[in-house]
Amino acid sequence: MNRTLAWLGAIAFLFRKEVLALFKDPANRIILFAPAFIQTLLFGYGAMLDLQHVPYALLDQSRGQAATELIARLDGTGVFSRQATLDNANQIARLIDRQKVLMVVTIPADFDRNLESGQNAAVQVVFDGRNSTTAGSAAAYIASVVQAFNASRSGTPGVTVVRRAWFNPNLESRWQIMPAMIATLSMLQTMLLAALSVAREREQGTFDQLLVTPMTPLQILVGKALPSIVVGLLQSTIVLLIVLLWFRVPMSGSPFVLYFGLLCFNIASVGIGMTLSAFALNMQQAMLYSFVLIMPLTLLSGMLTPIRNMPLVLQYATYVNPLRFGVAIVRRVYLEGAGIADVAINFLPLLAVAAVTLPLAAWLFRHRLA
Repeated sequence: MNRTLAWLGAIAFLFRKEVLALFKDPANRIILFAPAFIQTLLFGYGAMLDLQHVPYALLDQSRGQAATELIARLDGTGVFSRQATLDNANQIARLIDRQKVLMVVTIPADFDRNLESGQNAAVQVVFDGRNSTTAGSAAAYIASVVQAFNASRSGTPGVTVVRRAWFNPNLESRWQIMPAMIATLSMLQTMLLAALSVAREREQGTFDQLLVTPMTPLQILVGKALPSIVVGLLQSTIVLLIVLLWFRVPMSGSPFVLYFGLLCFNIASVGIGMTLSAFALNMQQAMLYSFVLIMPLTLLSGMLTPIRNMPLVLQYATYVNPLRFGVAIVRRVYLEGAGIADVAINFLPLLAVAAVTLPLAAWLFRHRLA
């Protein structure tokens, strides 16, 4: 019992030393928490995939009643904003080239005449393909407007499609992105802090002093990992509060399940950071290794693009990416209200990553840096 208390006491002293080193400098306190707050707001307002504003130009060569009704439907959506009304087709290229508009809608002169005679009436839409994602969304949106226009002119009732989205009723991209940021932003800072912890001591020449103390490599590892884990959980809390209170994205699941998932995720992230720190000989190398690794981990996490759409080789590579499972846990708990049994399968890869990286870091502490 006394040996256990002494073992834990040594970890507590090292933990206190690391916390003081992190928070003693006022600049560190700002760096630890200000980026999480600022980046959450930037992603919430800037990284939106919803179609909200599409500038377009109109060339109406028909000027008939049906054409006027179609134009009114287009303008009435609140998404399409008419920037110019053209007189001839020669003006189209200039607007597209200068990126004044995303698309130009051309209604031919025989539009009303063809509709009255029961024939198909074509509408030409020219898109600026330099922004392919927005252009594709606009094309789908304008197709739905035309479909509604056709349905309103039909004399007999047709088949209607009622669409319902689970877990995100309005299909807002913010609901998809913001919960994922709870895990993503904490990983960025947590991994970097863990990577710099040993590298900083190595650069200052104090790590060798730690190695000759009675503390074991495991105690040094735990004492240095705990502050990064605590900071990661604090940053996740900041992001969670912003998502809940600022952006009003409702949470359906249990906070206890969410934080248990975040704890396992942060342990795995710190394990990777500590391994990088053991490999690095100075702080510059640690930062370089972290930044090189963070981008692939983010891209392969499924935060922005579905993993099932990736090539098969990359899908297999995501199984060693803790962020993939961290994002999956947070999204399912936050949006679906999933319980611990529903997301249990995601804990196994996180624990596996931690079981490999943390002992590896402890071994490297003694054999590489001694």
